Amino acid sequence: MKAIWQGVTIAESEDTVVVEGNHYFPEASLRKEYTTFSNHRTGCAWKGQAHYMSLFVNGEMGTDLVWFYPEPTEAASEIKGRVAFGRGVQVVE
Repeated sequence: MKAIWQGVTIAESEDTVVVEGNHYFPEASLRKEYTTFSNHRTGCAWKGQAHYMSLFVNGEMGTDLVWFYPEPTEAASEIKGRVAFGRGVQVVE
């Protein structure tokens, strides 16, 4: 699977976990040179607190397009150490 934004592959892996229709990629597959800090957080009753990163590619900023659960609940432990992508990021085979 590949995650693509602004024509650039942001992450690529054959090892994704699908939860609620989102592919969670191993964090190591994320190309960190395209990420930037975000202090945005959201909560999920069964997964825990999500932290976000923004993307910066070819001069374009995509706010809060990457999320991850640094300390997921036990029920969502399969997504620990993984990242998923929001609106506008194409996830393709």
